[in-house]
Amino acid sequence: MFTWLRNIAFRRSIHLPPPALLAFSYILLILLGTLLLKLPIATHQGIAWGDALFTAVSAVTVTGLAVVDTGSYYTTTGQAFILLLIQLGGLGIMVFAVLVLSALGVPIDMSHHVFLREDLNQTSVSQLLRLLEIIIRIVLICELGGMVLLAFVTVPEFGWLQGLWQALFHSISAFNNAGFGLFPDSAMRWATNPLVNFTIPMLVIVGGLGYTVIADIVQVRKWQQFSLHTKLMLVGTGILLLSSTVLFAALEWTNPKTLAGMESGFDRWQASWFQAVIARTAGFNSIDLSGMHDSTVFMFIWLMLIGGGSTSTAGGIKVTTFIVLILASLAFFRREPRISVFGRSIGMEQILKVMAISMITIILVMLGIFLLALAHDGEFLNIAFEAVSAICTVGVSRGLTGQFDDVGRMVLMVLMFIGRVGPLTLGFFLATQIPPRIRYPAGQVYFG
Repeated sequence: MFTWLRNIAFRRSIHLPPPALLAFSYILLILLGTLLLKLPIATHQGIAWGDALFTAVSAVTVTGLAVVDTGSYYTTTGQAFILLLIQLGGLGIMVFAVLVLSALGVPIDMSHHVFLREDLNQTSVSQLLRLLEIIIRIVLICELGGMVLLAFVTVPEFGWLQGLWQALFHSISAFNNAGFGLFPDSAMRWATNPLVNFTIPMLVIVGGLGYTVIADIVQVRKWQQFSLHTKLMLVGTGILLLSSTVLFAALEWTNPKTLAGMESGFDRWQASWFQAVIARTAGFNSIDLSGMHDSTVFMFIWLMLIGGGSTSTAGGIKVTTFIVLILASLAFFRREPRISVFGRSIGMEQILKVMAISMITIILVMLGIFLLALAHDGEFLNIAFEAVSAICTVGVSRGLTGQFDDVGRMVLMVLMFIGRVGPLTLGFFLATQIPPRIRYPAGQVYFG
């Protein structure tokens, strides 16, 4: 079916490149999600088209920003629709397309490998189906395991049926780094619950590491044989988690609006750990984000920009991109012609890709802040926080999302979509012509 659709609707008429075709598939999923959320069975009292569209975009892009309360506004059926959009958006439409084709016995040709490569951000089409099998196993183990652990908290509180649904919803939302919750205060009711403070962050971390890293850990199991990407992700993630936890605790320890209101030091460290994990990838919160100091808000913005890992459900410029930027800067100051780390070198093509990703992200963030500032006359730091949260598909908010008018919400939706599809995919889509490969004499440009 997919081959037929591709040949008739796309290749014969529009001739879209794989990244653009992938972006178009996400648009179709968003439109389908909007229609599902408009059904009478999806909400208790109906929903406006704009609110349904915003929710669909936020779910498909696994962001988590919301203009209406998910738990009280939507019925269980509507919540199931949102959960389906999160799962499809988080894992990628092409993953599910290949799964369906394989289940029907349809051979996976090279064109399908190309689309799958774009969705999983892989540079090679080989071993993709093997990676796909690993992805499904990881997803099932993590989401079902998270559901079981969370059920120990939700079932005693809400009963078996509702408790299991609560556990499943939050487990899938956490693993996909979506941040959708069924309570108006997100996870604040469980701010001092050790099991929740372990389960949700661990689901977020595993989902944000990336499938290639998890596949390396499961299959190789030896540090010396890990790929360079896996080593950079593990070291970078560990340093970011440790430093951000300590920094958050140091900044908010005496703040009566956040950590100081908790009874014990252990509870404060729990909350610091929870928010340090969530800040880079998912939109949950266990403390009142609007009560944070400005310095902590700025730290959040930095962590959101860094994000998680490639081939993961997280957003941002990615941890490896951030590390390569640092390594390139250090190499420049050391007058080293090459970047090397863990006994491997990083090629110029990868460095240029890192620079492109970072530059496009910065431009989009600045443009998003500017447009949101035009649409809403509010505190600048909150507007910047909202823009970065959208473009990096994090989903945390300081209560500003519902205050935007239609123009502001449209800006947020565009930022969320671009953040999920990827800055480079947008660049591929706009690059309709490839310039001739002509080499020119080197020229002198002065910097600094």
